[in-house]
This record gives sequence, structure tokens and C-alpha cells, in this order.
Amino acid sequence: MSNSTSTEPVVRAVPAGTGEHHHFLDHLATVKVRSSDLSSGTNVVEFTAPRGFGPPLHAHAEEDEIMIVSDGDIRLRSGDVESLVSAGDVAVLPVGIPHTFQVESDSARFTTISSGRDTQPSFDTFVSTLGRPIDDPTTIEAEGIDPAHVSTVCAAHGIEVLGPPPGPLA
Repeated sequence: MSNSTSTEPVVRAVPAGTGEHHHFLDHLATVKVRSSDLSSGTNVVEFTAPRGFGPPLHAHAEEDEIMIVSDGDIRLRSGDVESLVSAGDVAVLPVGIPHTFQVESDSARFTTISSGRDTQPSFDTFVSTLGRPIDDPTTIEAEGIDPAHVSTVCAAHGIEVLGPPPGPLA
């Protein structure tokens, strides 16, 4: 028996290459699942970033983050601990723990799954707010990054900026 007016959750697939594409900190971010899609607030964002990209040292006030690397090599840093994560690897970034990372390969593709928000807007909302929607996800040109604006948007989304991004790679 089928009920077309059912309010039951619906299983859905998000095909490769689809989602809400954003020019985000001079790389591509694609929101695949919004926190509003699930009662748990879990969200999924896929990134494609060039060599040398890395966010400022930061900590999330309310969300755990899981990073799944699909392609490339990324150096994670948390305190004095560094780890190289590569295609097929999963990194766990617990809430409240300061971290940063840097793409060491020519480029990297990775997906973050975030959950656990309570009062702060979620990570997918942060990406949409800081990023600029784009239709063509194949070409991302560097436009420059305003650190003060980044810090302001981070603070409004429960992310505390604690230091600069990683320095240039040799």
C-alpha cells in the first residue's frame, strides 16, 4: 500500500557530481546533505582543493567531524601530532580539538561528515554562508581570502579560529 502524502523519511541517493556547489576559500565545496535533511543534524560536504590549501587552525564548538579522503594526500595537524591521510583513509576530528590540515598532493578530494550541533548553525550552513554559489564546479579561480571575514563567519557558526592557515609548501 502506497501513501503519497506520507511524512516518513525517504531514502535517497546523491549522485556523484551533484549537490550545492560553492566557491569556498578558493576551492570547490559541494554540500551533499544538509543538516536540515536529517533529524540528527548530520551533514555531508565534499571538497576538491589544490596543493597547499589549508584552513586556519580552528576548533568546532559543537560538531564532531569525520574526513574521508577520496583522492590525494592531506597532512592533518592537531597540537604537536601530525598524520598523513591518503585516498581511502578516514580521519576523526573530535569536537573542541584544535586542528588544521594541508593538501600535499597536486590536489585532493575529501568528504566531511559533521554532526552533534546543539545551538550553533551547522557546518553545511557555514560553507553556504562563507562560500559563493556556483553553477560550474569544474573551474575554481583564486579570488583571495579575507581573514577577518573568515573569522567573523566562523565565529557565527561555532568555529573558533585559533591561528593562521599552514604556510606555503616547499
